[in-house]
Amino acid sequence: MSLTRRTLAATGIALAATPAFGQRKRPLVIAHRGASGERPEHTLAAYALAIEQGADFIEPDLVCSKDGHLVVRHENEIAGATDVAARPEFAARKATKVIDGEAVTGWFTEDFTLAELKSLRCRERLPALRPGSARFDGLYAIPTYQEVLDLAKAEGGRVGRTIGTYPEMKHPAYFTGIGLGLEGRLLDALKANGLNAAAAPVFVQCFEVEPLKAFHKLGGRARRVMLVSQGPAPVDVESEAGIKAIAAFAEGLGPEWPLVVATAGGDLGAPTRLVGRAHAAGLAVHPWTVRAENAFLPAKLKRGGAPGDHGDVERVFRALYAAGVDGVFSDFPGLAAHARG
Repeated sequence: MSLTRRTLAATGIALAATPAFGQRKRPLVIAHRGASGERPEHTLAAYALAIEQGADFIEPDLVCSKDGHLVVRHENEIAGATDVAARPEFAARKATKVIDGEAVTGWFTEDFTLAELKSLRCRERLPALRPGSARFDGLYAIPTYQEVLDLAKAEGGRVGRTIGTYPEMKHPAYFTGIGLGLEGRLLDALKANGLNAAAAPVFVQCFEVEPLKAFHKLGGRARRVMLVSQGPAPVDVESEAGIKAIAAFAEGLGPEWPLVVATAGGDLGAPTRLVGRAHAAGLAVHPWTVRAENAFLPAKLKRGGAPGDHGDVERVFRALYAAGVDGVFSDFPGLAAHARG
């Protein structure tokens, strides 16, 4: 059953049809791969912890299995975040492929059936920085997108608020090229769960322009978010023309966070003009990804002597909120929720 607009409004989920869609008073906390700073990423345990910590949305990255199922992994190459390399029965599956123009060697989801992927166990991708999370290695299986949707619904009922999902299509052009297109499969999943609507608690994100357009052409009505990193990008977000170009095919913009709050001299600088320009074009702004460890913070925000020690990440959250963003991606959704107040 699809959620009603009244239910969504009561839970604080932004609605595409409302004038203030791009200007929320209460920014969303978006759990990047779940509470991935504390549990192995993209596991049901990481998502459940994120919801407990106050996340409004949980983010699953979507790739495809050999038999056509949407599974949740940061990349289709899975050696870094599972035990596949230690499994002798899968040794012959190791391969080198060209993914988005780069040669990648490892084990790939599209070479495994869902049942085979389910036999693997997840592990922490950054054990040196996150030893606490690494203690949970080997406990969790790879989830499907349907399992993440089911978890969001069940946990939302338990905590009494709507929990949305924020799926990212990973390497969609590559998957289309091997006959395992993501856009149609994602649309089918949303339809099956009553979520193919602009008012549904779903954002569909991608770093590529054409898959977002293709999703809509196929009949996708969930809100779309264009992801942009620092440096070269498919669309220039530092100009009004670039922002308007994104607004022609998306409802939101997901910039790397220093594009919103500049960094200089090892410290945080002033906000850029990006949020104002995006809001003027009707786009919500959800920057990514705020991480607590020193390794990911400007020099003057580092605390302690080790890369894995937590720095003054609250300053980053507060600076982004003050800049007027509509949501923030974080590996530490509890810290994001606390800084939001």
